[in-house]
Amino acid sequence: MTATRSQLTRGYSIALLSAVILSTTAIFIRYLTQTYQLPALVLAFWRDGFVALTLLTVLALFRPRLLRAGPHVHYLIGYGFVLALFNSLWTTSVALNGAAVSTVLAYCSAAFTALLGWWFLKERLDWAKLVDVALCLTGCFLVSGAFDPAVWQTNLLGLITGVLSGLMYAIYSLLGRSAAQRGLNPWTTLFYTFSFATGFLLIFNLLPGGFLPGAAQQYSDFFWLGDAWLGWGVLFLLAAGPTVLGFGTYNISLTYLPSSVVNLIATSEPVFTAAIAYALLDERLEEIQIVGSLLILGGVIFLRIYEGRWARRPQIEPYPIVEQVS
Repeated sequence: MTATRSQLTRGYSIALLSAVILSTTAIFIRYLTQTYQLPALVLAFWRDGFVALTLLTVLALFRPRLLRAGPHVHYLIGYGFVLALFNSLWTTSVALNGAAVSTVLAYCSAAFTALLGWWFLKERLDWAKLVDVALCLTGCFLVSGAFDPAVWQTNLLGLITGVLSGLMYAIYSLLGRSAAQRGLNPWTTLFYTFSFATGFLLIFNLLPGGFLPGAAQQYSDFFWLGDAWLGWGVLFLLAAGPTVLGFGTYNISLTYLPSSVVNLIATSEPVFTAAIAYALLDERLEEIQIVGSLLILGGVIFLRIYEGRWARRPQIEPYPIVEQVS
């Protein structure tokens, strides 16, 4: 499918809007884990469940036909499992690393998505995208503080969890692009993936032994917030607001742009999260972390300029594939 300049502009605008909206989710999660010590996997379960409930209500009232998945149910079950893994790792990472650093670590997914998108979806992988991947990864490296050996000694679990959340985000992006290519409506995809993810998260929390960090240790942990109505309100707002709108616009952007491009644009999210975390949670970035944030943002701007120029070239195939070297 030929990507016109108008499609690029629309895709970039929606992807950037998604990054802005999703940048607030880590703030909500950090607030809930700090204020109420809410276990990460219990939080992820309620978050996904409230998302599914919100989408079910809205779609049933206004677009009931979007509740039909057709022959794609098995595909969406697998997609939901990936989302459950990502949400588990992501929520745990926020609890361990803080809102700003965990968001940055999640976007090591930029490199994973570019490489996996080239390998599995035959998306273009050229010098410009590789430069952007390098800029984004360098930015992530600086913001996370991974250059400091002490970080690896004191917070190794946090760093590993953050990087794994990035890998799961990359796979989630690829599946979202694949769903768009299958003709699935983005809101149908969102409803079913979060519904199935809720089921998988319930299983994760009920696994015996309590070996998963942040999982419910007993049934009463599912109602950890008790009568803390403010906490329940924040949790529902997290799901019905930034999660639904953020993931919804993310999925829509995948109908216009390759998953690798969308994920690279999404690396601007840590910049917004860091600014909000500084204002609301007093999480301060050092000078070198600010430099890393600017590298990430600069990479997104560079990619947009390059893709715009590429779209103006007279060519049959807008996204040529780099031939794999045997």
